[in-house]
Amino acid sequence: MSSSETNRSAAGRASESRARVSPTEAKDQLDSRRWWILGVVGLAQMMIALDNTVMNIALPSAQQALHFSAGDRQWIITAYTLAFGSLLLISGRLADRLGRKNVLVIGLIGFAIASAVGGASRNFMWLVTCRAVQGLFAAFLAPAALAVLTTTFSRGRERARAFGIFGAIAVGGATIGLLLGGVLTEYLSWRWTMYINIVAAIPAAGGAIALLPGRGPAASHARIDIPGTATVCGGLFAIVYGFANVPRDGWTSVITVGFLAVGAVLLIAFVTLQARVSNPLLPLRVLVDRTRGGGYLGILLATGAMLGVFLFLSLYLQQILGYSAVRTGLAFLPLPLVLVLVAAVLGPALVRRVSPKATVPVGMLLGAAGVFLLTRISLTSGYFPVLLPSMIVLGVGLGLVFSTSSSIATLGVLSEDAGVASATFNTVQQVGGSIGVAVLNTLAATATARFLIGRTSTTHNTALASVHGYVTAFWWSTGLFLVGALVTVLLLPASIPAGLRDPGEETRVVHT
Repeated sequence: MSSSETNRSAAGRASESRARVSPTEAKDQLDSRRWWILGVVGLAQMMIALDNTVMNIALPSAQQALHFSAGDRQWIITAYTLAFGSLLLISGRLADRLGRKNVLVIGLIGFAIASAVGGASRNFMWLVTCRAVQGLFAAFLAPAALAVLTTTFSRGRERARAFGIFGAIAVGGATIGLLLGGVLTEYLSWRWTMYINIVAAIPAAGGAIALLPGRGPAASHARIDIPGTATVCGGLFAIVYGFANVPRDGWTSVITVGFLAVGAVLLIAFVTLQARVSNPLLPLRVLVDRTRGGGYLGILLATGAMLGVFLFLSLYLQQILGYSAVRTGLAFLPLPLVLVLVAAVLGPALVRRVSPKATVPVGMLLGAAGVFLLTRISLTSGYFPVLLPSMIVLGVGLGLVFSTSSSIATLGVLSEDAGVASATFNTVQQVGGSIGVAVLNTLAATATARFLIGRTSTTHNTALASVHGYVTAFWWSTGLFLVGALVTVLLLPASIPAGLRDPGEETRVVHT
């Protein structure tokens, strides 16, 4: 064979080799972008997490600027949570049908536009409407982002690490929002608590367009379950509204009882329909899995307990100890720092070697211990001897709970169910937060009122009553964490799900 023929033959073999490996190379290219994709998803999640708390700090300033009443103030929060909580499941299914990239980009761009318009609000109705539109696009954004993460990191140590970081962002972002809200309000304007979302949404949308594959998920294009959509959206709306109404009208009011009852009936009807229709909005196979079910319940109880703690600890720091908004945010800062460290480093290492039956309940017990330490507060409690230790212990516990639960809540779902499974995760967070804040707020208010019975209404006694109410809430929050520990240790399986391990690790894991 001549030299030229040899060269041509070698070139031909090289060409064939390139042709043969091109699918693998394409997959490798996608894999090489996976950590950038995590950055995009994390930025989107951070925006949602921040928005849950950053606006709370800015409310008094917004009220003064737009001249609305204290009674109307709650609607700035409620309008967002109603739209967000009631539309999550249908948005998750749309992500499965229309493509996660498409829904994620729509959510990011829509959220940015609603934030820009809301920041320019000139009256109360303008701001409330924009908050509702923010909630609508957040409902598109949240399940699509988690579904992208679920399908990008499918198993092993990388999945554990990615979901640990995601869980840390989900919880840590809420506490960072307290600091950011204080800084923006004090040094710029309350309007920047809306404008800041644009800073996050634009690069996240650009990253999603550039990094995510354009091809939609391999899912059925069957028609959306209209009866299921109507019942679950109506049911979730009624449940969230009912609990949001508790702080204003109490548990026994006609509005509260009526909405909660209607919500319960509609959700029961939804579950019944899902078992009978051919193309359910939420296939029951997503819920009945023991591992995922334990993850959902863990998130439900931990979120309810956690948000109540954030609320009353923030009030205690500002109203009793006299902290400014910025100083309050700085006081919270150790909690997300510890949480991120645990969720991003310790949690992923444990989740591949220790059963969730151990990590989630232990995290719940540490959460209970952290909140229990807060029951020692008084009118003159010091930050370092009383508050800091509780935040560190609570951060460790929440890091374990959220890094593990967020991973197992979407583990092993079919590709066509990734969006709705992610939406279910976000839904239980939203409902858990609504229930927890409503219940704990009512218990604290009742305890405060009872403390003042028979006492003179002096400034000192009023402060003592407030602290008594906060302590009561912390005791009940401790109980919620303990219930979470009991429920998860009973429900979660003792084995370690295969999807949390890398191939070849089966012999090195520890079962409990």
